[in-house]
Amino acid sequence: MRTRRLTPWHPIALLTAIAALSAALLLPTTAASGATPLTVAQAIAQQNGASATVRGYVVGQPTATSTVVRSNFPSDYALALADSPSQTATGQMLYVQITSAFRASWGLRSNPGLLGKRVDVTGPLGAYFSHPGLTSPTAFALADSAPTTTTTTTTTTTSTPSGGYDSTYYRDAIGRSGQALKSSLHTIIRTHTKLSYDQVWDALKSTDQDPNNPANVVLLYSGRSQSKTANGGGADDWNREHVWAKSHGDFGTATGPGTDLHHLRPEDVSVNANRGNKDFDNGGSAATEAPGNYTDADSWEPRDAVKGDVARMIFYMAVRYEGGDGFPDLELNSSVGNGTAPYHGRLPVLLQWHAQDPPDAFEKRRNQVIYDTYQRNRNPFVDHPEWAAAIWG
Repeated sequence: MRTRRLTPWHPIALLTAIAALSAALLLPTTAASGATPLTVAQAIAQQNGASATVRGYVVGQPTATSTVVRSNFPSDYALALADSPSQTATGQMLYVQITSAFRASWGLRSNPGLLGKRVDVTGPLGAYFSHPGLTSPTAFALADSAPTTTTTTTTTTTSTPSGGYDSTYYRDAIGRSGQALKSSLHTIIRTHTKLSYDQVWDALKSTDQDPNNPANVVLLYSGRSQSKTANGGGADDWNREHVWAKSHGDFGTATGPGTDLHHLRPEDVSVNANRGNKDFDNGGSAATEAPGNYTDADSWEPRDAVKGDVARMIFYMAVRYEGGDGFPDLELNSSVGNGTAPYHGRLPVLLQWHAQDPPDAFEKRRNQVIYDTYQRNRNPFVDHPEWAAAIWG
């Protein structure tokens, strides 16, 4: 058999060929550059943290790992993309985080007409709600339109707590996720003024003031507006509810976690006793004196209007108290019946409540009053709801 002699490549020609092949194999990272965006299916298969532009139809808002709603959108924090506008299988969807710079223009609660539209989104490909996703986006655009980028849309104002502290208070946390974000937020919020348990009485009269009646406070679970002066130990008085049950870690009412306003709320004495030290979960029987709340032997489900408030208070405590300042290391888990262990659950349910009930004006004002007047620290999950999924999602 005759042997064919191969002609050696010239070095320059070889390098040119390699460069051409590499360019042909590179995945597009931005629609603005003219490259073809990834499909949703391609993006789902490439959850490697690399930045890419993905093109897909808006098919709803994810509120949990396997739940996407198509109406009555609870917030502006996320959307789901698919390669077909009629797709209903969540396994064929990409979950997109919407950070604060884009919510007004791209959130579904504010822009329900986006449902069914074809859009391009640019950002790192990574899990969101424990599901294939795209997080920390840098640009949004209707397909074949000019993109909206963070450079052109970000507005920072000191009058808007949810965005006004990013360049100062939250500076070291911006751009982080997972344990790095949790550690950074702990460092930011751990230094604050600590109140005595007696001082909490007067503080709650300010933080939880009824916006429609300044002589009253709004009780957390029952939702009842009650006179500020009707506080104490009587059956129909209000007292200080520890949302993170003080027995979970056995810290009692000690100055520190036991007096931290970010998880203390006014509540009817009887309702407070009914909730006791139960973990949070769905289900049970209707709670006495607290319409819309449900309870069983080891769990409590608050009314819909404050489900997210409860979740964000629990998230705050798990970040603020890490065991380094003489107090227990408080952590979230997926259990109920945690007793005196320094854990609170159930995390999957709390994440769901957090997504379904975003911060409202009452909760944002409360966060601001605690920061301005009392503790000088903030609940980061009120200011940046997307950080809960970035840490625990």
